[in-house]
Amino acid sequence: MTFAIEARGLVKSFPGMEHPALDHVSLSVPEGGMLAITGPSGSGKSTALYAMAGLIGLEAGSVSVQGKTPRGRADWARLRARKIGLVFQDDWLLPTLSAVQNVEMPMIGVERSASARIARAQAALAEVGLSAHAERNPAGLSGGERQRVAIARALANRPAILLADEPTGELDTANSTRVVELLKGLNAAGTTVVIVTHDPDVAAQCGREVHIVDGKLEEMA
Repeated sequence: MTFAIEARGLVKSFPGMEHPALDHVSLSVPEGGMLAITGPSGSGKSTALYAMAGLIGLEAGSVSVQGKTPRGRADWARLRARKIGLVFQDDWLLPTLSAVQNVEMPMIGVERSASARIARAQAALAEVGLSAHAERNPAGLSGGERQRVAIARALANRPAILLADEPTGELDTANSTRVVELLKGLNAAGTTVVIVTHDPDVAAQCGREVHIVDGKLEEMA
């Protein structure tokens, strides 16, 4: 089996915490898989996701992406630019830029052609059903629309892996359903998807679920 992500023996602590955020966590995600990471607030689930993206330092353990283990920040930065798309609970859209300009941002430095960047940004917006809103600024979009722009931005460099941290946490039921269906569609098309969520309904729609409590991981039936 080919793994998109392999995490081995991850250990991470933060000052003031009674338990490590990650306590020797090992986790493998196969290519094309769809995984939910669940657990109560402060359990370590988001820390696990950030470790898989190389966004935090670890006290022990390692992470490999598609069989390669990045060495240092520069390796991780190149990997995130080309292989890993990130979606956060807050959309982090730049308020002065239009939707299409926000989606274009991750391509700067990766794709030299401005016309190619715009074409890919427009295609990504079409993929999330927002072609008609390409020129709107974030203030002119609903919460669900902003989150879909954030997903389009994460897809801008055509990543093989999409990591999403509570992508429906701030959305109402209708928009949450739409975002989950979008993520499922991306997964069906071949993208490996990992979702951190506290919502059991979201987790139930993934092919696999793991649970983290007090930094320890357990596989769910």
